[in-house]
Amino acid sequence: MLGGVENHSSPHSKAHSRPRTAAFFDLDKTVIAKSSTLTFSKSFYQGGLINRRAVLRTAYAQFVFLAGGADHDQMERMRKYLSALCRGWDVQLVKELVAETLHDLIDPIIYDEAASLIEEHHTAGRDVVIVSTSGAEVVEPIGELLGADRVVATRMVVGEDGRFTGEVEYYAYGPTKAEAVRGLAESEGYDLSRCYAYSDSATDLPMLESVGHPHAVNPDRALRREALAREWPILDFHRPVRLKQRIRGISVPPRPALVAAAALGAAAATAGLVWFASRRRSSATAAA
Repeated sequence: MLGGVENHSSPHSKAHSRPRTAAFFDLDKTVIAKSSTLTFSKSFYQGGLINRRAVLRTAYAQFVFLAGGADHDQMERMRKYLSALCRGWDVQLVKELVAETLHDLIDPIIYDEAASLIEEHHTAGRDVVIVSTSGAEVVEPIGELLGADRVVATRMVVGEDGRFTGEVEYYAYGPTKAEAVRGLAESEGYDLSRCYAYSDSATDLPMLESVGHPHAVNPDRALRREALAREWPILDFHRPVRLKQRIRGISVPPRPALVAAAALGAAAATAGLVWFASRRRSSATAAA
């Protein structure tokens, strides 16, 4: 069995089979039109997790993010702010609030072009991996909504009381995204030279450089300069469309749910334990 898929070929033919491939997608402003974390601020306010002042501050942060993206210093300030903000939050309550409002908040801001690309990569037999700096409690449900096979996301430390401590266990940002990609390539058998990656930000250059087919999507100025210099494809996504509207009248078989798993390999050795959500393959269950 290879990668959870039963293989009935002989050992000799396995040696000549094509290596597995994947498409790695940044999330915010690449697959969806806004910041995934900041989009839930109103839900967190209604759930009693943040006050009105915090809602206004996150709304301003969302505006800045949409207006010009976020460079390294802005991302670092946002990380510190959000880490302090979520200290003491009940993790189960966060998950419930995200689940209750996921379709209302996220479905309308998914780029039609990104959803089409995800479908194309699945049709071509590639795994789809969402790699996002946002927190796992937000990214994993979005990944399931999108039909992603795996998710790499930031992980906050959870205390024995089931609440966030305000400390970061794993920060999926910049070089650590690339380390996670290499770790998955090692554990899942991906040939990175045949893999694809998509991002809007120059902070994701390490991830883009790690694959054979990098793409700049709605790129910030720095990434646009790099993409032009390196002759990378530049894509313009600008049509957010509800998934239900895209598949109306089309019978689409349901994909199995995401389950939590640990990504071991190069990333774990260099950046601490990297967590991701991995889609359970139905064939793996049949082969067990």
